[in-house]
Amino acid sequence: MSITVTGATGHLGRLIVESLLRRGVPSDQITALGRNVAKATDLSDRGVAVVPVEYDDVESLRRAFADTDALMFVSGSETGKRVRQHRNVVSAAKEVGVGLIAYTSISNADSSTMMLAAEHEATEHDITNSGLPHIFLRNSWYLENYTSQLPTYLEHGITGAAGDGKVSAATRADFAEAAAAALTTGSHANQVYELGGPPFTMTELAAEISRQTGKRITYTDLPVDKYIEFLVAAGTPQSAAELIADGDRGVARGYLHVEGNDLERLIGRPPTSFADASRAAL
Repeated sequence: MSITVTGATGHLGRLIVESLLRRGVPSDQITALGRNVAKATDLSDRGVAVVPVEYDDVESLRRAFADTDALMFVSGSETGKRVRQHRNVVSAAKEVGVGLIAYTSISNADSSTMMLAAEHEATEHDITNSGLPHIFLRNSWYLENYTSQLPTYLEHGITGAAGDGKVSAATRADFAEAAAAALTTGSHANQVYELGGPPFTMTELAAEISRQTGKRITYTDLPVDKYIEFLVAAGTPQSAAELIADGDRGVARGYLHVEGNDLERLIGRPPTSFADASRAAL
């Protein structure tokens, strides 16, 4: 089965390619697509076809999707452009007759009021309406969103607008492994998977960092508008601050809390916990 992975020069897409290779998919059956193919020369050396594409270039997408049995569609990173760009991907996939689309969406995409969720829900609708067999991999936040900020947390504590909401964050590697499993094991066509790791609140996050470092870390909760002001004052651009704060609003409302154990079932083991991920990062 030939598998094409979009966004393969980014963090998640790259990990999905690596997971497919570990699962025994022959390298000559994998095509890795991305904008900066210079980042994937080692994949080329291992026999993976590495092809430059842009989500804005429909013709390049058609060429890249030719003879694709399964398309691993990693969502784009350009907020505000995703609906149009993703529609190009779906249109090209339908035109060339891709056999299956697996799409990396966001948790609770069909009920969430988060800004990011609207783009993912629109893409899910486009994929469903295309009539192509599909898998929706609805990922919660990455644990790396938090572990990457450990130096800041240790110096300044944690500030946000998530209230007592729980987030079912998981590592990119676990989400990538789930995607590879969905593409290579059993029949998952037309399934929706809500994917996330062991949930935690920001207060629990602060307590765990405190426990591991011996330094007292606190969580300061702000109203969304005040959190935006806080981020802007710290140098974050206004649009990015609004998106980050809206993500915390989503956590507070439970949109990034995943019920069930879809991730564990797909990867065949318990997902990495924040405690383990932070221990490794520290």
